[in-house]
Amino acid sequence: MANDKSKKSKAFIIISLILLLIVIVAIVSAIGSANISVLDVYKVIFSKVPIINRFIDTSNISNVQYAIIWNVRLPRIILGILVGASLSVAGTSFQGLLKNPMADPYILGVSSGAALGATIAITARLEYIKYGFSSITLAAFIGAIISVFIVYNIGKINNKLSTSTLLLAGIAIGQFFTAIMSFLMVVNSNDMSKIVYWTMGSLSGKGWAPIKTLAIPILATIVILFFYSKELNILLTGDEAAKSMGVNVERTKRVILVLGTLLTSLVVSVSGIIGFVGLIIPHITRLIFGPDHKILLPCSAIVGAIFMIVTDTISRTIISPVEIPVGIITAMFGGPFFIYLLRNKKKMV
Repeated sequence: MANDKSKKSKAFIIISLILLLIVIVAIVSAIGSANISVLDVYKVIFSKVPIINRFIDTSNISNVQYAIIWNVRLPRIILGILVGASLSVAGTSFQGLLKNPMADPYILGVSSGAALGATIAITARLEYIKYGFSSITLAAFIGAIISVFIVYNIGKINNKLSTSTLLLAGIAIGQFFTAIMSFLMVVNSNDMSKIVYWTMGSLSGKGWAPIKTLAIPILATIVILFFYSKELNILLTGDEAAKSMGVNVERTKRVILVLGTLLTSLVVSVSGIIGFVGLIIPHITRLIFGPDHKILLPCSAIVGAIFMIVTDTISRTIISPVEIPVGIITAMFGGPFFIYLLRNKKKMV
Protein backbone atom coordinates (compact mmCIF):
# COMPACT_ATOMS: atom_id res chain seq x y z
CA MET A 1 0.00 0.00 0.00
CA ALA A 2 2.79 2.42 0.95
CA ASN A 3 4.60 1.55 -2.29
CA ASP A 4 1.46 2.38 -4.33
CA LYS A 5 1.16 5.74 -2.56
CA SER A 6 4.81 6.45 -3.28
CA LYS A 7 4.34 5.68 -6.99
CA LYS A 8 1.23 7.88 -7.15
CA SER A 9 3.10 10.69 -5.40
CA LYS A 10 6.00 10.47 -7.88
CA ALA A 11 3.62 10.38 -10.83
CA PHE A 12 1.74 13.43 -9.48
CA ILE A 13 5.00 15.40 -9.08
CA ILE A 14 6.20 14.56 -12.59
CA ILE A 15 2.82 15.31 -14.23
CA SER A 16 2.59 18.62 -12.34
CA LEU A 17 6.07 19.64 -13.55
CA ILE A 18 5.19 18.67 -17.14
CA LEU A 19 2.03 20.80 -17.00
CA LEU A 20 4.06 23.70 -15.58
CA LEU A 21 6.55 23.30 -18.45
CA ILE A 22 3.71 23.39 -21.03
CA VAL A 23 2.30 26.59 -19.51
CA ILE A 24 5.73 28.25 -19.40
CA VAL A 25 6.41 27.29 -23.04
CA ALA A 26 3.30 29.19 -24.14
CA ILE A 27 4.12 32.19 -21.93
CA VAL A 28 7.73 32.60 -23.11
CA SER A 29 6.62 32.04 -26.73
CA ALA A 30 4.42 35.13 -26.41
CA ILE A 31 7.19 37.31 -24.96
CA GLY A 32 9.08 39.50 -27.42
CA SER A 33 8.89 42.62 -29.56
CA ALA A 34 6.02 41.25 -31.67
CA ASN A 35 2.54 41.56 -30.15
CA ILE A 36 1.50 37.91 -29.71
CA SER A 37 -0.89 36.48 -27.11
CA VAL A 38 -0.56 33.18 -25.22
CA LEU A 39 -3.84 32.04 -26.83
CA ASP A 40 -2.37 32.62 -30.29
CA VAL A 41 0.64 30.51 -29.34
CA TYR A 42 -1.61 27.62 -28.32
CA LYS A 43 -3.60 27.99 -31.55
CA VAL A 44 -0.44 27.77 -33.66
CA ILE A 45 0.83 24.73 -31.73
CA PHE A 46 -2.48 22.82 -31.91
CA SER A 47 -2.96 23.77 -35.57
CA LYS A 48 -0.06 21.38 -36.27
CA VAL A 49 -1.64 18.48 -34.37
CA PRO A 50 -3.61 16.03 -36.57
CA ILE A 51 -7.37 15.75 -35.90
CA ILE A 52 -7.26 18.55 -33.29
CA ASN A 53 -6.27 21.07 -36.00
CA ARG A 54 -9.78 20.74 -37.52
CA PHE A 55 -11.18 22.62 -34.53
CA ILE A 56 -8.52 25.36 -34.44
CA ASP A 57 -9.20 28.72 -36.07
CA THR A 58 -6.02 30.66 -36.89
CA SER A 59 -7.67 33.19 -39.21
CA ASN A 60 -7.05 36.03 -36.73
CA ILE A 61 -3.29 35.33 -36.68
CA SER A 62 -1.32 37.11 -39.39
CA ASN A 63 1.25 35.27 -41.52
CA VAL A 64 4.02 37.25 -39.85
CA GLN A 65 2.86 36.32 -36.36
CA TYR A 66 2.45 32.69 -37.40
CA ALA A 67 5.99 32.63 -38.82
CA ILE A 68 7.45 34.27 -35.69
CA ILE A 69 5.82 31.69 -33.42
CA TRP A 70 6.43 28.57 -35.51
CA ASN A 71 9.73 29.33 -37.27
CA VAL A 72 11.55 31.50 -34.72
CA ARG A 73 10.37 31.18 -31.14
CA LEU A 74 9.11 27.59 -30.86
CA PRO A 75 12.20 25.91 -32.35
CA ARG A 76 14.38 27.99 -30.04
CA ILE A 77 12.28 27.03 -27.03
CA ILE A 78 12.20 23.34 -27.92
CA LEU A 79 15.98 23.38 -28.40
CA GLY A 80 16.21 25.04 -24.98
CA ILE A 81 14.12 22.22 -23.50
CA LEU A 82 16.44 19.61 -25.04
CA VAL A 83 19.57 21.44 -23.87
CA GLY A 84 18.30 22.08 -20.34
CA ALA A 85 17.00 18.53 -19.88
CA SER A 86 20.17 16.97 -21.31
CA LEU A 87 22.61 18.96 -19.18
CA SER A 88 20.51 18.38 -16.05
CA VAL A 89 20.17 14.63 -16.57
CA ALA A 90 23.87 14.29 -17.41
CA GLY A 91 24.78 16.34 -14.32
CA THR A 92 22.51 14.25 -12.08
CA SER A 93 23.99 11.03 -13.47
CA PHE A 94 27.59 12.19 -13.01
CA GLN A 95 26.94 13.47 -9.49
CA GLY A 96 25.40 10.13 -8.54
CA LEU A 97 28.13 8.12 -10.24
CA LEU A 98 31.04 10.12 -8.83
CA LYS A 99 29.29 10.66 -5.45
CA ASN A 100 30.24 14.31 -5.79
CA PRO A 101 27.56 17.06 -5.72
CA MET A 102 30.05 19.46 -7.35
CA ALA A 103 30.39 17.32 -10.49
CA ASP A 104 28.78 18.59 -13.69
CA PRO A 105 28.58 17.46 -17.34
CA TYR A 106 31.75 19.39 -18.18
CA ILE A 107 33.90 17.80 -15.45
CA LEU A 108 35.32 15.22 -17.88
CA GLY A 109 36.62 17.81 -20.33
CA VAL A 110 33.55 17.92 -22.58
CA SER A 111 33.42 21.73 -22.65
CA SER A 112 37.13 22.24 -23.28
CA GLY A 113 37.18 19.60 -26.02
CA ALA A 114 34.11 21.11 -27.68
CA ALA A 115 35.54 24.63 -27.38
CA LEU A 116 38.85 23.57 -28.92
CA GLY A 117 37.08 21.77 -31.77
CA ALA A 118 34.91 24.82 -32.49
CA THR A 119 37.94 27.12 -32.30
CA ILE A 120 39.85 25.03 -34.84
CA ALA A 121 36.86 25.11 -37.21
CA ILE A 122 36.44 28.89 -36.82
CA THR A 123 40.12 29.73 -37.30
CA ALA A 124 40.40 27.29 -40.25
CA ARG A 125 37.44 29.09 -41.92
CA LEU A 126 35.39 25.90 -42.23
CA GLU A 127 31.99 27.40 -42.98
CA TYR A 128 29.97 24.71 -44.75
CA ILE A 129 26.48 23.74 -43.53
CA LYS A 130 24.80 20.38 -44.18
CA TYR A 131 21.56 18.94 -42.74
CA GLY A 132 21.25 22.08 -40.62
CA PHE A 133 24.65 21.59 -38.99
CA SER A 134 27.71 23.73 -39.55
CA SER A 135 31.31 22.56 -39.58
CA ILE A 136 31.69 24.29 -36.20
CA THR A 137 28.97 22.05 -34.73
CA LEU A 138 30.61 18.90 -36.07
CA ALA A 139 34.09 19.98 -34.94
CA ALA A 140 32.78 20.77 -31.45
CA PHE A 141 31.16 17.35 -31.17
CA ILE A 142 34.33 15.56 -32.31
CA GLY A 143 36.45 17.65 -29.91
CA ALA A 144 34.18 16.77 -26.97
CA ILE A 145 34.29 13.04 -27.76
CA ILE A 146 38.09 13.02 -28.18
CA SER A 147 38.56 14.86 -24.90
CA VAL A 148 36.44 12.40 -22.93
CA PHE A 149 38.07 9.43 -24.67
CA ILE A 150 41.48 10.64 -23.47
CA VAL A 151 40.21 11.33 -19.95
CA TYR A 152 38.48 7.95 -19.74
CA ASN A 153 41.62 6.05 -20.74
CA ILE A 154 43.74 7.99 -18.24
CA GLY A 155 41.13 7.29 -15.54
CA LYS A 156 41.34 3.52 -16.00
CA ILE A 157 43.66 1.74 -13.55
CA ASN A 158 44.02 -2.04 -14.04
CA ASN A 159 40.85 -1.98 -16.18
CA LYS A 160 38.94 -0.38 -13.30
CA LEU A 161 37.60 3.15 -13.41
CA SER A 162 38.99 5.32 -10.62
CA THR A 163 36.63 8.25 -9.99
CA SER A 164 39.32 10.39 -8.33
CA THR A 165 41.77 9.81 -11.21
CA LEU A 166 38.97 10.48 -13.68
CA LEU A 167 38.19 13.85 -12.10
CA LEU A 168 41.86 14.87 -11.97
CA ALA A 169 42.37 13.78 -15.59
CA GLY A 170 39.32 15.79 -16.62
CA ILE A 171 40.69 18.92 -14.97
CA ALA A 172 44.18 18.42 -16.47
CA ILE A 173 42.98 17.74 -20.02
CA GLY A 174 40.48 20.60 -19.72
CA GLN A 175 43.22 23.06 -18.80
CA PHE A 176 45.50 21.74 -21.56
CA PHE A 177 42.83 22.08 -24.25
CA THR A 178 41.87 25.53 -22.93
CA ALA A 179 45.51 26.61 -23.24
CA ILE A 180 45.62 25.47 -26.89
CA MET A 181 42.34 27.31 -27.55
CA SER A 182 43.70 30.48 -25.95
CA PHE A 183 46.83 30.25 -28.09
CA LEU A 184 44.72 29.95 -31.26
CA MET A 185 42.64 32.94 -30.17
CA VAL A 186 45.75 35.09 -29.69
CA VAL A 187 47.23 34.01 -33.02
CA ASN A 188 43.90 34.59 -34.81
CA SER A 189 42.75 37.76 -33.05
CA ASN A 190 40.24 38.59 -35.81
CA ASP A 191 38.21 35.51 -34.86
CA MET A 192 38.42 36.09 -31.11
CA SER A 193 34.96 37.65 -30.68
CA LYS A 194 33.28 34.80 -32.60
CA ILE A 195 35.09 32.17 -30.49
CA VAL A 196 34.27 33.93 -27.23
CA TYR A 197 30.59 34.24 -28.21
CA TRP A 198 30.43 30.51 -28.97
CA THR A 199 31.97 29.62 -25.60
CA MET A 200 29.28 31.69 -23.83
CA GLY A 201 26.48 29.60 -25.33
CA SER A 202 23.47 30.62 -27.40
CA LEU A 203 20.22 29.15 -28.74
CA SER A 204 19.74 31.90 -31.31
CA GLY A 205 18.99 31.23 -34.98
CA LYS A 206 19.17 27.43 -34.92
CA GLY A 207 15.78 26.70 -36.48
CA TRP A 208 14.12 23.26 -36.72
CA ALA A 209 17.00 21.45 -38.47
CA PRO A 210 19.13 20.56 -35.40
CA ILE A 211 16.00 19.61 -33.44
CA LYS A 212 14.88 17.15 -36.14
CA THR A 213 18.33 15.56 -36.11
CA LEU A 214 19.09 15.61 -32.38
CA ALA A 215 15.69 15.08 -30.71
CA ILE A 216 15.54 11.29 -31.13
CA PRO A 217 19.13 10.49 -30.01
CA ILE A 218 18.86 12.93 -27.09
CA LEU A 219 15.49 11.61 -25.88
CA ALA A 220 16.61 7.99 -26.36
CA THR A 221 19.77 8.61 -24.30
CA ILE A 222 17.79 10.32 -21.53
CA VAL A 223 15.32 7.40 -21.39
CA ILE A 224 18.16 4.86 -21.18
CA LEU A 225 19.72 6.83 -18.31
CA PHE A 226 16.32 6.76 -16.56
CA PHE A 227 16.52 2.95 -16.63
CA TYR A 228 19.81 3.17 -14.69
CA SER A 229 18.20 5.02 -11.78
CA LYS A 230 18.16 1.86 -9.63
CA GLU A 231 21.87 1.24 -10.26
CA LEU A 232 22.68 4.88 -9.46
CA ASN A 233 20.82 4.54 -6.14
CA ILE A 234 22.78 1.39 -5.29
CA LEU A 235 26.13 2.95 -6.31
CA LEU A 236 25.58 5.63 -3.65
CA THR A 237 26.13 2.89 -1.02
CA GLY A 238 29.69 2.30 -2.32
CA ASP A 239 31.28 0.03 -4.93
CA GLU A 240 31.70 -2.99 -2.66
CA ALA A 241 28.12 -2.81 -1.37
CA ALA A 242 26.87 -2.42 -4.96
CA LYS A 243 28.78 -5.53 -6.04
CA SER A 244 27.25 -7.51 -3.18
CA MET A 245 23.80 -6.46 -4.47
CA GLY A 246 24.54 -7.85 -7.92
CA VAL A 247 25.49 -4.64 -9.75
CA ASN A 248 28.25 -4.90 -12.35
CA VAL A 249 29.95 -1.75 -11.08
CA GLU A 250 32.58 -1.25 -13.80
CA ARG A 251 30.15 -1.89 -16.63
CA THR A 252 27.55 0.43 -15.07
CA LYS A 253 30.13 3.20 -14.65
CA ARG A 254 31.21 2.89 -18.28
CA VAL A 255 27.66 2.94 -19.62
CA ILE A 256 26.63 5.98 -17.55
CA LEU A 257 29.83 7.86 -18.47
CA VAL A 258 29.35 7.15 -22.18
CA LEU A 259 25.65 8.08 -22.15
CA GLY A 260 26.21 11.25 -20.09
CA THR A 261 29.09 12.30 -22.33
CA LEU A 262 27.11 11.62 -25.51
CA LEU A 263 24.19 13.64 -24.16
CA THR A 264 26.40 16.59 -23.25
CA SER A 265 28.41 16.46 -26.47
CA LEU A 266 25.27 16.49 -28.62
CA VAL A 267 23.82 19.63 -27.04
CA VAL A 268 27.14 21.47 -26.57
CA SER A 269 27.95 21.03 -30.27
CA VAL A 270 24.79 23.02 -31.12
CA SER A 271 24.34 25.46 -28.23
CA GLY A 272 27.94 26.13 -27.23
CA ILE A 273 28.97 26.00 -23.59
CA ILE A 274 26.16 26.85 -21.16
CA GLY A 275 27.43 26.58 -17.63
CA PHE A 276 25.77 25.92 -14.27
CA VAL A 277 22.67 24.14 -15.63
CA GLY A 278 24.14 20.67 -15.12
CA LEU A 279 25.60 21.65 -11.75
CA ILE A 280 22.88 23.62 -9.99
CA ILE A 281 19.67 22.00 -11.30
CA PRO A 282 20.50 18.47 -10.02
CA HIS A 283 21.44 20.02 -6.67
CA ILE A 284 18.17 21.98 -6.43
CA THR A 285 16.02 19.00 -7.39
CA ARG A 286 17.91 16.76 -4.95
CA LEU A 287 17.21 19.20 -2.10
CA ILE A 288 13.51 19.40 -3.04
CA PHE A 289 12.69 15.84 -4.11
CA GLY A 290 15.33 13.78 -2.33
CA PRO A 291 18.21 11.55 -3.52
CA ASP A 292 16.13 8.77 -5.15
CA HIS A 293 17.19 8.79 -8.81
CA LYS A 294 13.85 7.30 -9.88
CA ILE A 295 12.25 10.67 -9.17
CA LEU A 296 15.42 12.79 -9.28
CA LEU A 297 16.30 12.10 -12.94
CA PRO A 298 12.89 12.97 -14.49
CA CYS A 299 12.45 15.97 -12.19
CA SER A 300 15.94 17.24 -13.06
CA ALA A 301 15.11 16.94 -16.76
CA ILE A 302 11.91 18.98 -16.46
CA VAL A 303 13.26 21.59 -14.03
CA GLY A 304 16.37 21.95 -16.21
CA ALA A 305 14.19 22.49 -19.27
CA ILE A 306 12.14 25.17 -17.46
CA PHE A 307 15.28 26.91 -16.17
CA MET A 308 16.82 26.90 -19.65
CA ILE A 309 13.87 28.40 -21.52
CA VAL A 310 13.26 31.05 -18.84
CA THR A 311 16.92 32.17 -18.81
CA ASP A 312 17.00 32.14 -22.61
CA THR A 313 13.90 34.36 -22.72
CA ILE A 314 15.66 36.78 -20.37
CA SER A 315 18.78 36.71 -22.55
CA ARG A 316 16.87 37.74 -25.69
CA THR A 317 14.60 40.38 -24.10
CA ILE A 318 16.38 42.05 -21.17
CA ILE A 319 18.21 44.61 -23.34
CA SER A 320 16.35 44.04 -26.63
CA PRO A 321 17.20 44.32 -29.51
CA VAL A 322 20.67 43.32 -28.27
CA GLU A 323 20.87 39.65 -27.27
CA ILE A 324 23.03 38.44 -24.39
CA PRO A 325 24.55 34.92 -24.65
CA VAL A 326 22.40 32.70 -22.46
CA GLY A 327 25.49 31.26 -20.72
CA ILE A 328 26.00 34.65 -19.07
CA ILE A 329 22.44 34.64 -17.70
CA THR A 330 22.68 31.07 -16.36
CA ALA A 331 25.93 31.97 -14.60
CA MET A 332 24.42 35.17 -13.13
CA PHE A 333 21.49 33.19 -11.72
CA GLY A 334 23.34 30.01 -10.96
CA GLY A 335 26.38 31.34 -9.12
CA PRO A 336 24.67 33.36 -6.36
CA PHE A 337 21.82 30.86 -5.97
CA PHE A 338 24.25 27.97 -5.60
CA ILE A 339 26.15 29.88 -2.90
CA TYR A 340 22.82 30.59 -1.17
CA LEU A 341 21.95 26.89 -1.20
CA LEU A 342 25.36 25.94 0.19
CA ARG A 343 25.04 28.52 3.00
CA ASN A 344 21.56 27.25 3.93
CA LYS A 345 22.80 23.66 3.95
CA LYS A 346 25.72 24.66 6.16
CA LYS A 347 23.33 26.26 8.68
CA MET A 348 21.25 23.09 8.79
CA VAL A 349 24.25 20.91 9.65
